[in-house]
Amino acid sequence: MAKPLSKRKTAGAQPPTGLVYDDICLRHDTGPGHPEQPGRLTAIMERLRATGLLPRLKRIPRLQPEETLSWIEAIHAREYIGRVRHSCAAGAGCIDTPDVPVCGESYEAAVAAAGGALAAAEAVMTGAVRNAFAAVRPPGHHALARQAMGFCLFNNVAIAARYLREKHGLGKILIVDWDVHHGNGTQDAFYEDPSVFYFSVHRYPFYPGTGSTGERGAGNGRGATLNAPLAMGSGDRDFADAFMRKLLPAAKAFAPDFVLASAGFDAHERDPLGGMACTAEGYGLLTRMTRELAREFCSDRFMSVLEGGYDPQGLAESVEQHVRALIAERTVE
Repeated sequence: MAKPLSKRKTAGAQPPTGLVYDDICLRHDTGPGHPEQPGRLTAIMERLRATGLLPRLKRIPRLQPEETLSWIEAIHAREYIGRVRHSCAAGAGCIDTPDVPVCGESYEAAVAAAGGALAAAEAVMTGAVRNAFAAVRPPGHHALARQAMGFCLFNNVAIAARYLREKHGLGKILIVDWDVHHGNGTQDAFYEDPSVFYFSVHRYPFYPGTGSTGERGAGNGRGATLNAPLAMGSGDRDFADAFMRKLLPAAKAFAPDFVLASAGFDAHERDPLGGMACTAEGYGLLTRMTRELAREFCSDRFMSVLEGGYDPQGLAESVEQHVRALIAERTVE
């Protein structure tokens, strides 16, 4: 059973927005020319500092590995976790597929990324922050229970969702994924689970090949998966329209206890991989729309985890607008 919303701190001034960032995530070295570079995080942090937003955010320390690993195991097979650890330590160039390059410290960075998502979830649940953004890498939403793919090792958002369900007893979790690529790993983790509603808006057909409208969940989870595929070249209006027509009615019928976002910014018009036409301001709008759902149903309990976004300028500008929407007192004008 979900914890009463009154458990959160509501008296006096509103809690701040939280930020998870740790330099350990820079140690995941993907090699020259790979789009998922450590510079993605440095570009974000430099932008938040330059715009004066960084001092307005409450820094949240990540959970340590000993606190994190059991929750990674709640999503990923123990054999797979061990294989990632041993492959990185042994100097393997990649794991499972060439698009997941790793180095000696990639395993530690991936565990830290999951620990960052868990710390953000815990801080929101306790009321230490109003909402939170986890600026972590490697990203996660393509990672399957037993397989790395699409730059992803551990599925950070899925791990956080399972943590909220099992540790805090929340009955209904909404995951909103606006990365340009469909989050096949997250969808797979909860495909038969009616307690986690997964919504994805993404380019289609596109990598990884999943995300059609016919994928709606299975068994008891039938109807708890909703995909909104968009054509190449789609922009702000198309994404917002998918939210209005598909996400909002479904989310209101679901009435979540917590909202998580897989916040990928690779549909930005500058992105070298996405082939879409979104702007930083458009991501601000998507954030406000998603946060409004959290305000309506679960006392603003909302957190986001970084996924894609491979043009440093476009990513940094988009995250700035995302964070501004998290900080704002009003979400929809």
